[in-house]
Formats: sequence, structure tokens, C-alpha cells
Amino acid sequence: AWYQRRVREICEETLIPDKPHPTFRMWLTSYPSDTFPVAILQNGIKMTNEPPKGLRANLLRSYLNDPITNVEFYTGCSKPSPWQKLLFSLCFFHANVQERRKF
Repeated sequence: AWYQRRVREICEETLIPDKPHPTFRMWLTSYPSDTFPVAILQNGIKMTNEPPKGLRANLLRSYLNDPITNVEFYTGCSKPSPWQKLLFSLCFFHANVQERRKF
């Protein structure tokens, strides 16, 4: 794709591997691909984000991440009881989907 060529050009020509700017950060997300520029993979730090194991751990992670941890988000609805039930249902559904991906 055109953006892959452009990212490769930026990484090979513009960036100086020995002296990067102290505040420079480039975040990319990608599926495994044979066409992904190798230079980026070789010069970058790779990170993965794995879902937690188990429904309880997944639910806990959902409730401890933004925006749910924001008090205004969680309590800001004019109908708190249905809102909290809907939110729990969505988090529970998400946890089930994450857990069932293995099967």
C-alpha cells in the first residue's frame, strides 16, 4: 500500500537511528504481514497486549480502564440503574467474546 512505502521512506531517510529526538514517538499497529517494512520491525520496540485469562479478570480489566474509571462517565447518566446494567452486560459480552476466541 502507498502508506507502507511512505513509512519506509520516513524510517530509512528521515530518522537518524543513532540520534533520535528525545520526544519522538511513533506508534503503529499491524497484523502480521509479509509486506510490512522490515526496517520498522528491526528498529522498533515490539509490544503486545494480551487479553486477561478468565471472565472475572477480563471484567475487572474492563472496569479498571478508561472511560469506566472516570466517575463522571460512570455516574453521569440520568438513569443510573439501567445504565449500570447495560454497561455490565456490554463488559460481560466482551469478556465472553475474548474468552471464546480460543475455541
